[in-house]
Amino acid sequence: MGWLLEGDQPSIRLLTLTGLQGKPETDPDVRQARADLTRVGWAREILDAMDPRGFWGSERRFYEPKYLSTNWQLLVLSDLGLTREEPRVALACARWIERFGKSDGGFGPDGSRTSHLCTLGNTTRALLRFGYADHPSVRSSLDWLVEHQAKLGGWSCWGSGRNLDSWEGLSAFAAYPRSHWTPEMEACVGRAAEFFLSRELLRQGERYPPWYRLHYPVHYYYDVLVGLDLLTDLGYAGDPRIGPALRALTERRRPDGRWNLDAAHPDVEGPIAEWFERHPRRRPTPFVLEQVGEPSKMITLRALRVFRRVEAAAPGELSGSPGTRSRAERNPPARVGGPPREGAARPLTRRARP
Repeated sequence: MGWLLEGDQPSIRLLTLTGLQGKPETDPDVRQARADLTRVGWAREILDAMDPRGFWGSERRFYEPKYLSTNWQLLVLSDLGLTREEPRVALACARWIERFGKSDGGFGPDGSRTSHLCTLGNTTRALLRFGYADHPSVRSSLDWLVEHQAKLGGWSCWGSGRNLDSWEGLSAFAAYPRSHWTPEMEACVGRAAEFFLSRELLRQGERYPPWYRLHYPVHYYYDVLVGLDLLTDLGYAGDPRIGPALRALTERRRPDGRWNLDAAHPDVEGPIAEWFERHPRRRPTPFVLEQVGEPSKMITLRALRVFRRVEAAAPGELSGSPGTRSRAERNPPARVGGPPREGAARPLTRRARP
């Protein structure tokens, strides 16, 4: 914990104080960490690189190049504890909303006439974290997610069907205050959560190795920590069906209690990796805050946050030591075969957004 509380990265310090230690915003250490966000560390570096007019890279394209342009930089900033109270964030968000807002009530990338699920989910989640819960475009995007959910729960970034990889819509609800949820939103979240839990957060098609590696930023990719962080945040930390995913996360823990940044996106295999080989100019430029293969403060923070929620859901059942298993880990469902396959056999192809 002391490693996460060091002053070199006030974002990690802030999120550790509030998310792991439960300190309120009025706590002096929290207030100091928040004040330091724009003075030192990752958030300052990203903001310093912003054009004074409110964008990163090209003013013409906010979605490309991946993962260096405005869309991707704002997604990262939303993870670092910043809010619209920072004037540069407010300026960039105003331009983002204007550029990505669509007439059907949601958000989509440059050039699209209609909303796109994964862009909408990411944009809405980030705006909520920045403090835009009352913005009409944010509320209409949440309604869009309810309306466009698959009948049995879940979504797909490629049109019909549903898949674990299309997690962004559910993440928007995780960032929306529960007091604001409508009955329709509650039902939507319940169906989506059941879709993930019924597949134990990892079972869809054949085993896909990148899902077992840990990444940050995640952009629009899925992995075991993305699933666990999302489902435990939504209140499902005590569900035994997260057990296999918890084991997978525990297995990646280092002897010193930290987790490494395993890879930088695009970390892909199969058809999309082959596509990138044939079209190297279309391969996104990786963007990382930490060194791949080394201990990661962001990954460690997110992993510890998961285990803290599991412990809170089942007090005394999880010590946090690498060899200790929670109730959810010790009692996984009996069926361990593959789930019904929907769409492509491979769980991650990224055909629509290489």
